[in-house]
This record gives sequence, structure tokens and C-alpha cells, in this order.
Amino acid sequence: MSRIFNSELDSILEGTSRSFYLSLKELPNSIRPQVSLLYMLARTSDTIADSEQGDSGELMLALESYNDFSQGKTANLIDLSALADLQRNKSEASLLRNVEKIVSKIGEFSDSDQKEIRRCLGIIIGGQILDLQRFSSNSGSIIPLDSDQELDDYAYRVAGSVGEFWTRMSLDHIFQLTGEGQEEALFEKGIRFGKALQMINILRDIPADLSLGRCYIPRSSLDEYGMTPSDLIEPTKMDSFRPLYDRYLDLTDEYLDSAIQYIEMLPHWKLRLRAACMFPVIIGKRTVSKLREGNALDPSNRLKIDRSEIKEVIKKVVFSVPSRQASMRILRD
Repeated sequence: MSRIFNSELDSILEGTSRSFYLSLKELPNSIRPQVSLLYMLARTSDTIADSEQGDSGELMLALESYNDFSQGKTANLIDLSALADLQRNKSEASLLRNVEKIVSKIGEFSDSDQKEIRRCLGIIIGGQILDLQRFSSNSGSIIPLDSDQELDDYAYRVAGSVGEFWTRMSLDHIFQLTGEGQEEALFEKGIRFGKALQMINILRDIPADLSLGRCYIPRSSLDEYGMTPSDLIEPTKMDSFRPLYDRYLDLTDEYLDSAIQYIEMLPHWKLRLRAACMFPVIIGKRTVSKLREGNALDPSNRLKIDRSEIKEVIKKVVFSVPSRQASMRILRD
């Protein structure tokens, strides 16, 4: 992957990124290390924040320590080895055990890239800290977000900011836009691109989040439909929930449309960059289709794209990306 990553870190990356690794592998070499490192750094903080075991106060302390360490504010990092031992996912445990080595890679980039990596990571961790604060006092009850504004803010912090970072790296290292307002438009669509992927995660993972006392469906929206967060525990309530659920799927589709417009704005000859963007959009659209058809409240029926479908997506992207017309047709199917 270049001098930034060795085989050990690349193996950890592949083990934590799942389908997103498709995009990371396809990225041009000029930005793949930056985006890959940011992903590993963010997955490290996500592993800390989402640990199923551990007192919320201890997790907050660990997350704040990691934030200060990754931002270069301190040379000391809290010991994460005990937290690593609790992880079910071996790759996530490896992230925590190799955290100092991973953070040290930031220093191998240019000053401007270091600044952007730390800026985006700080926004992500800020969202994760806010999450811990919001849900730390659940006392066995389910705590929802209050409003769509809180949901939008969360989606920006943990994912929209990544679309912003991806765009910044692309403009700094791969191509430039010269038309009036084009950069601003690309950044806006990049943010919505990231939000689309986070909304898919939220709408797919409702049962898992509820089991942790977290409800990302806002209270104000549930009130509109005469529902409460506890109603979402019951798979039989899906029919009542469906109109509201479809409303958020519609919003996600709007974001995915922005992602397609984002790809349309990329130079046609930057095939690897376009392909890297196409993978999550196609997989995302297929996932949304499954969510529309299935019962998202049933924890025994986690709706996702299987490996055979991912292989099909890879083939479609490889064969279509040289043709703008063909690639746009596949994205809009």
C-alpha cells in the first residue's frame, strides 16, 4: 500500500473495514494511505465508544485520552489492553493493541494532510463522545435522540465529515475544479454521500442499538406516529413503524442521489477514484431496497448484502467504469 502501511496494519485494515475495503483498495495511491489511515483511526475510536463491556465513565476517559493522543496534545495514552481483551472482533482488538503504531503514521504525511486527518478525526470523536454522554444514563431504559436536527448532526460528525475529508484529499492530490461554485457543490454532495452511508447503518442496526439502550430514531418523529422507543423492540410493530421508517429511507435515497451526482462531477478519466465511489453507492442502494422489503425490527433477520452480491457489484463496476454512460446507468438502476 505504500510506505505508510506495512502488511500487519493492512491486514488489520482489511479485517475491520468489511465492504468498505473494496473502496480503499481501489483508491488512487496518492490518497489511499490518507483515507485508509483515517478509517483505522476512526474505527479505533468507534471500537472504544461502542464497547459492550466497560463502565461508560471509563469508556469516556479512554476516548478522551485517545483523542488527546491522536491530536498530538499529549505523548501519553491510557492503557487500552484490558479493553482490547474484551473485543469479540479480533481485528478491532488488534486496533487497540496497535494504537500507538497507528497514530504514529499520521506524522509520515505532509503538514497539510496531517492537519486534515486530525481535523476530521476530531469531528468524528466529538460525535462519539457526544453519543456516550447522551446515552450514558440510560439506567436500563432506551434513550432516543430528541430531533431530526440531532440525527443530522450525528450523521455529519461520524460520516458526513469523512465525505468532506475524502473530497479535500481528492482536490489536493488528484484533480481540481475551476468552475464557479463547483468546489462548494462537490463538498456539499460529499457530505451528503457520507450521511447516506451512516443513515443506512442506523436504519439497518435498530435492534442492535436498542439492545444497548440507544435509539437513533428521534423522539419527536416517533411522537408524530404515536410510538415510543420501546415499541421498536417488538418486531410485530413494524407495520406501525413502516411509514416513519420509509420516510427515513426516502431521505437516505435523497442522499444517495447526491452521491451519484458527486460521482458525475468527478473527472471521467479518474477511473480508480470513480470506481471507489461507485462501490458504496451500489451496495447502499441494494441495502436500502432490502430494508424497504424486510422487517428492520426483527433482530434475527439482519438485512445486508451477501458475498455473492458483492462479487456481482465488483464485476459490474469493473466493466462499467470506463464508460460514463454505462456507469451512470448502473448507479441509477
